[in-house]
Amino acid sequence: MRMAMDGSLWGHLPVLVRANSKESVEYILQALWRTRKTGLDATDRDIFCEMLQLPNQSDLDPLLVCLRMLIRRCVYENINKDDIQKFFPSEVLPELQRLLTLLLQKFQREWREDILKDQVTVPRLKTMTWNMANENTDSTDPVAVINLKLQNDVPSNSGEVDVRFQLAKDTLQTMLSSMYSIRDQLSDTITLYTTLTRFTIQLQLSADQLDRRSINQ
Repeated sequence: MRMAMDGSLWGHLPVLVRANSKESVEYILQALWRTRKTGLDATDRDIFCEMLQLPNQSDLDPLLVCLRMLIRRCVYENINKDDIQKFFPSEVLPELQRLLTLLLQKFQREWREDILKDQVTVPRLKTMTWNMANENTDSTDPVAVINLKLQNDVPSNSGEVDVRFQLAKDTLQTMLSSMYSIRDQLSDTITLYTTLTRFTIQLQLSADQLDRRSINQ
């Protein structure tokens, strides 16, 4: 499982050997993760150059690209301890391989937790039921009561949420039109397509029941 990187890029990894301590390499990796969205500022770049004894910042960029790729692969693919070191080709010094493997493993769990915090997660539909409101009355405006059970999978706020609302015939028809349009857009995604199809069928049954109520009145 060797990383598919340009060989010239790997040639910049030995620059890390210039760092005067393991803590310096650790600082570099943490700073790269901290600035994964914004990029390094001038202060961080100056600190890096000082730690690595680089006279020109242009010598720093190829190393940063390589390290960011390593971090991304390790974190986003959730590579286990035994496989991290397999990323490196043989031309990377064994001592450097071991150090990077140790540090990537050290921060992997923390960084993966950061990813989960960054994700915008909305509850997913678990079940849907419906019934007619005031079914035993002579209301001239029949409505369907929709009951949704939503599952929140976010670890910090997991659990089920019940949502209940009413839909009249005109609102339900508008909603159905939107559901069919969304279903067509999701036709290439089997799981989402199946879930949405079931939801749409339930809404269609509600609409049919409202039609029958309207006709009978």
